[in-house]
Amino acid sequence: MSRTPESIRRIVAVRARGYCEYCRCSEQFATESFTVEHVKPRHAGGETIIENLAWSCFGCNGYKHAKTKAIDLETGKKVPLYNPRQENWSDHFDWSDDFTQVVGKTPSGRATVEALRLNRTGVVNLRRLLSSVNLHPPEDVKDG
Repeated sequence: MSRTPESIRRIVAVRARGYCEYCRCSEQFATESFTVEHVKPRHAGGETIIENLAWSCFGCNGYKHAKTKAIDLETGKKVPLYNPRQENWSDHFDWSDDFTQVVGKTPSGRATVEALRLNRTGVVNLRRLLSSVNLHPPEDVKDG
C-alpha cells in the first residue's frame, strides 16, 4: 500500500480546515491522527489525486473503508454515500437541536450517518463537551 505524498496530504488537510469531512469533528481535539481518505477507493479505480481525497478522522475512515454505497434505513434502498468532493455537507446533513448528533436529510445523508457511524458515542460526547464551551458546531467549515 503506497502512502499519500506529504504535499498532497497538506493540501487535503488545509482544504478541510482541520475538520473531518464526514463527521465534522475537529482534528485539534481528536485522540487519533487524521488521514487522507480515498472517496472512490483505490481498488475500485480511485486515484490518489486531490479531487478524490478527503480529510477523515480515524473512525470515519475505518468505517467507510472501501464502501461507496450503503442502505438508507428510511427507504430500504442502497444509495451512494456522501461525496465531499462533489456535494455540500449541509445539503445532506444537519445537526440535532443540541448539536451532538449528525442528522441525515437525504437518502445519501442517512446512509452515510449509519455506514460511517457518524454518531459514535465518543464523538457525541466530544461534541457535547465542545458545545458547552462554544467550540462546536464548526460554523466556519466551508462546504464542498
